[in-house]
Amino acid sequence: MTSHDLNTFLKPRVRTVRDWPKPGVNFRDVTTLFHDPEAFRVMVEAFWLDCTRLRVDLIAAVDARGFIIGGALAYQLHKPFVLVRKKGKLPYKTVSEDYKLEYGTAAVEIHADACKPGDRILIVDDLIATGGTLIAAAKLFRVLHGEVVGVAAIIDLPELGGSQRLREIGLRVHALCEFSENE
Repeated sequence: MTSHDLNTFLKPRVRTVRDWPKPGVNFRDVTTLFHDPEAFRVMVEAFWLDCTRLRVDLIAAVDARGFIIGGALAYQLHKPFVLVRKKGKLPYKTVSEDYKLEYGTAAVEIHADACKPGDRILIVDDLIATGGTLIAAAKLFRVLHGEVVGVAAIIDLPELGGSQRLREIGLRVHALCEFSENE
């Protein structure tokens, strides 16, 4: 499927919840895609094809919806799978990175042995908004001397600037569909 075909196929299957979690926000609910076996298969296959071209060694995914697609992708590729969790959720020695939210800061962590130097890593999440979480995740792997070859997401919200910020720090961005704020 071409990127245009993926966008056309997936967008109508995403549920938009207006004014959630607060007024003015359009929440893009990807759980509808996970509930649709054909949509789920198409997403995993699209990312799988991209990963084979990039020669990915390891799949990392961001807490929590990223785990679903990332886990399926790692399984399909027969590659290790790393969890990028919210601070305080991992049981072993971790490395941590703070990032800015609209109202304050948050932090993500990975285990200190999450990758080996030189590992080629793809980081997966459900959605790219401002890019803060994915940028923080990429910094974590770079601290461990991993090579982040790109980020992948089901949805991009380009008006929020995240995909541009990711590209500006040298990351390849692969999103399967995009929404404007007024859709």
